[in-house]
Amino acid sequence: MSISSFFLAWAMSLSAMAGIFPETESPEKPGTSRLSETYGADARKIFEATMAGNDAYRRLEHLCLRIGPRMSGTPEMFRAATWAFEEMLRDGHENVTRQKVMVPRWVRGKESATILSPRKVKMAMLGLGGSVPTHLDGVTASVVVINKWTDMDWFGREGIEGKIVLFNHAMRPYDPERGAGYGDVVEYRVHGASRAAAFGAAAVLVRSITANSLRTPHTGALRYDSGQPKIPAASISIEDAEMIARLVDRKNVVTVNLKMQAKTLPDSPCANVIGELRGSTYPDEIVVIGGHLDSWDVGQGAHDDAGGCVIAMEAISVLRRLKLIPKRTIRVVLWTNEEFGLAGARAYVEDRKSEMEKHVAAIESDSGVFRPTGFSVECSDAECQRLAAEQTRDIMKLLEPLGSMRVQTGYSGADVGLMRPHGVVLMGHQVEGSTYFDLHHSPADTVDKVDPTELSMNVAALATVAYVIADMPGRIGRTATTPEAGSK
Repeated sequence: MSISSFFLAWAMSLSAMAGIFPETESPEKPGTSRLSETYGADARKIFEATMAGNDAYRRLEHLCLRIGPRMSGTPEMFRAATWAFEEMLRDGHENVTRQKVMVPRWVRGKESATILSPRKVKMAMLGLGGSVPTHLDGVTASVVVINKWTDMDWFGREGIEGKIVLFNHAMRPYDPERGAGYGDVVEYRVHGASRAAAFGAAAVLVRSITANSLRTPHTGALRYDSGQPKIPAASISIEDAEMIARLVDRKNVVTVNLKMQAKTLPDSPCANVIGELRGSTYPDEIVVIGGHLDSWDVGQGAHDDAGGCVIAMEAISVLRRLKLIPKRTIRVVLWTNEEFGLAGARAYVEDRKSEMEKHVAAIESDSGVFRPTGFSVECSDAECQRLAAEQTRDIMKLLEPLGSMRVQTGYSGADVGLMRPHGVVLMGHQVEGSTYFDLHHSPADTVDKVDPTELSMNVAALATVAYVIADMPGRIGRTATTPEAGSK
């Protein structure tokens, strides 16, 4: 959508939805009106101010172009944390701090994957995060193609031992109702190496986790089973995986040489970056918003997840400029090490155990920054889930000028997920995701793939939702909207 066409549609939508954006608040007694009525005027201010101009895209360009990829434990990740800390200080936020976290560091090194026979082809590949290296000369072996886990039982140890296993499980295309098929295929990347090692495999290749490819490999973390040998593992493009599979299907013996110089270094110091818009009435009650500042070492980590970080930073800056100070505190947390172990999320929860009961909600933005489409809601008990989803559906009416919004229940995000056992209401910021996994964990995740208007729309959506949850009379998911419910 172009900027001009967006503003035309947006203006028409505002005009048509006067009931959602009243000029003044509902005359009903406090606590009796719906959130979409009570906060209509404030939502209008947030949208108008955000779309008139903000710093989100400038910040995104700085992260992506000036700092670049921000792998856990690297100097670039440390620079990104320092930059975010200074930006939030410059914006005048309260309690800006860097929370020290020791994080693992994996270094890719030189790597290659080459088909030697029936003809020589250099493949597009990326080692999987955490993989062990090969010997200097690499691993050279014939390939056995595994389309699903049960295929391994069919081949047995005699058919796999000493060979390179190719997991060629295809990711289904994006569906507007079901979303992407990531959850159905990611287990092959995460657990494939150890499962293949149990059958004596020498190494593993994994078909990139994407439904669409222009010979672009996608990396990501693996997890070794302590009870199995550690074998090298890499991702290859869909095109190369399909070529091998077709050759094998036609009775060709495919021989591959895999070379990887990967290594894991001692843990390095890094930081979560935190800043607050301090609440006016219940400042000790917290609504967390944020994303993860680290990325993989390829591309620029624009959608995953520099975009999520900058919209959170900009959300509280918009509210501060408008002097919309909610009753509760909105805390921005930019986590480190989401991609490679969740050390930042664990440190945050551990250091704040004593205040976890004061965490009202935690909203993670880690699905890209395409056009916003709604929020997911996740609670630790059924009644909380029911009430939080109902309240969120009401809040979504405030976002309808940005397009159709929906509320889903279930997974919210990896970083905020560690707060679930503490009873915190968790939410995931959702976007139109039809092309997200085309870019995810690949060299193609760059700032030019982010539309400035859509980025601003996400700022407006996150700022509005965070503000309402932080200001509403009752705690989301725990109490109905009553006047004095904010204080426990």
